[in-house]
Amino acid sequence: MTPAVEIRNLRKIYSGGVEALKGIDLTVPVGEFFGLLGPNGAGKTTTIGITTGLVRITDGSVAVMGYDVVRQFRQARRHIGLAAQELSFDWFFAIEDLMILQAGYYGVSRKVARQNTDRLLDTFGLSGKKRAKPRELSGGMKRRFQIARSLVHDPDILILDEPTAGVDVELRHRLWEYLTRLNKEGKTVILTTHYIEEAEKLCERVAIIDHGKIIAVGSPAELVSGMDKDGMSLTVEGWNQDAAKALAGYRFDFTDGHLRVYTARPELQLTEIINCITSAGVTVQDVRICRSTLEDMFIELTGHGIDE
Repeated sequence: MTPAVEIRNLRKIYSGGVEALKGIDLTVPVGEFFGLLGPNGAGKTTTIGITTGLVRITDGSVAVMGYDVVRQFRQARRHIGLAAQELSFDWFFAIEDLMILQAGYYGVSRKVARQNTDRLLDTFGLSGKKRAKPRELSGGMKRRFQIARSLVHDPDILILDEPTAGVDVELRHRLWEYLTRLNKEGKTVILTTHYIEEAEKLCERVAIIDHGKIIAVGSPAELVSGMDKDGMSLTVEGWNQDAAKALAGYRFDFTDGHLRVYTARPELQLTEIINCITSAGVTVQDVRICRSTLEDMFIELTGHGIDE
């Protein structure tokens, strides 16, 4: 089957010599919820800009539903709905009119455009604001309108560039629910984000990008499976050599009253480990199960946090 998006050896050098992309390769199958995860300045927005025709390619190729985004740009763009990171509206039209106009750019009839507009405004809780101008909307409403407008021509692929940046937690979770439902209905969703939790919760697969290079691709579970950091963290008193000997069969670290025991099955071995150390005279004050995360993997691969 033709992929939704196929990127091959993609490079982008901006004027001044800044190399934003350094030969990346990505394939996003039809129907997948795919995440592009990385810090600000990693190359996420440049990748999206090239895919949607907003940024020129230096070298390499991008195809959308089999159409080259340079040579067959009209066909490629019909398949894409883009909700950009920066809000960009004509501030002098009502949002209902802006959506109908947007649909018209893609050849959608006025009748169908109005039906799609009414449905999407209702879905995003904006029906009561259909005659409002963008400047009259709250920040959260503007973000919802941005996504609704990107869907008005019923594209096969929805691309969202940092869609929840700057929004409150409640709206973020509401958007997550809607995007998950949209994907289950058959839309391919491509999400750029620097929120670890967002990528872990929403995406079937994630590509980690840093300094213009793809450094890992896989499902969140696959990416963290080799981290070997699952286990438990215990706050203890009375640590001694007998306790250390009792844990000889485990890999562990102890520093200033904090014991970290590494095991792939912490829930099953919790009782055994506690019994081992309490039998040696150690008092356990607190226990917490620990799981490897995408952030752990990102730090291990790049040497820095995602917000650095």
